[in-house]
Amino acid sequence: MNQLWERFQRALRGDDVTPPDLEATLNRLRAQTPAPVFGLLGKTQSGKTSIIRYLTGAEDAAIGSGFRPCTRTARMYQFPTADAPLLSFLDTRGMDEPGYDPTDDLDRFYRSSHLVIVTVKVTDLAQGTVRAALKHIRSATPSRPVVLAITCLHEAMPRQAHPQPYPFTPLAQHPQQPFTAWPDAVRLPSELLRCIDEQRRLFAGLFDACVPIDFTRPEDGFAEPYYGGECLKQTLLQLLPAAYRQTLLQFHEARQTLHEVHLRHALPVILSYTALAGTAGAVPIPLADIVILMGIQARMASQLAQIYGQALTPERWREITAAVGVGLAARTALRQLAKFIPGVGSVVGAAAAAASTYALGRALCVYFETIYAGHIPSAEQLRKVYQEQFRIAAKQWQDRHHASPPQHPKTD
Repeated sequence: MNQLWERFQRALRGDDVTPPDLEATLNRLRAQTPAPVFGLLGKTQSGKTSIIRYLTGAEDAAIGSGFRPCTRTARMYQFPTADAPLLSFLDTRGMDEPGYDPTDDLDRFYRSSHLVIVTVKVTDLAQGTVRAALKHIRSATPSRPVVLAITCLHEAMPRQAHPQPYPFTPLAQHPQQPFTAWPDAVRLPSELLRCIDEQRRLFAGLFDACVPIDFTRPEDGFAEPYYGGECLKQTLLQLLPAAYRQTLLQFHEARQTLHEVHLRHALPVILSYTALAGTAGAVPIPLADIVILMGIQARMASQLAQIYGQALTPERWREITAAVGVGLAARTALRQLAKFIPGVGSVVGAAAAAASTYALGRALCVYFETIYAGHIPSAEQLRKVYQEQFRIAAKQWQDRHHASPPQHPKTD
């Protein structure tokens, strides 16, 4: 027990002396946790960062500083944290940069992506380098879904508002269908139609869905800054393999209910560690996951404290565990007992580990938010939040993992 407590304290402090066996286990869990990996392909300033901003809710500065090199010229952005990512984005250098040969990057880089998003500006028809790279990707793995995102629509219809309602959904669902078959085609600007048709012709046979989008800044004056964003998200959900689709769907559904600033930043961290805890909890061997779950929850607590600008001292941690510790201990015991039941233990263990981690994260948010406002939360308040969030998370986890999502023959 002394060794367990020492490991827990080191993880809580964020020390670099994490036991190597714990870190090795975390690395294995990260590889097993279903986090979608999107490969991004396109010229510089073609809208790749705008798509990341829309899917994650992160700001440009956070995205820019979050990219990390993974090859000599390629880089990766893991959201919300590299320690436990919910979404990952792989990006090469701009295809239009002089002297850049992407062949080596593409061979190594897109091997791990589950879906490729190709961004092309609607009025930029000089796409030879992008098309050549996409042919290389497509020939290497024909079954990997590719979404052609045609961006910057306003450049083809200057001083005009976006067509409402969004008219391009049939193009995403039936990418080869001609515009003349659309009832709404007559009300669209002819220059916009011509440019989109030409981009589809240039990339014919190289994509599975085409989604015209126009992600603009509020100061640009458009009524809908993320025009076509919902269609893009639904297209990604449709094309992703089932396990990765559920992760993305859960993240976006949760974000839609958030309004408080701190919680919007905290929830992705909670969800990422919840997924990691669920993967650890599925190990069918009793007692095997206790230490790793302690490390996961301690790291989550440390990152949440940073988001709220609070210090997670041992005294504060004792206050929190005193309030929710009985629930944590009881559910840990039940989870370990369930693992003695063949065929049931893994399911129960995963659900309980994920739900308890999520509930603890939400209780920590209440604690830090109350401290931030200058008050001290009561033990009863924290206990109530923990129990309520545990019930919600357990039900959602079970519903998600017992549901039968729609199948996609190319990827599932």
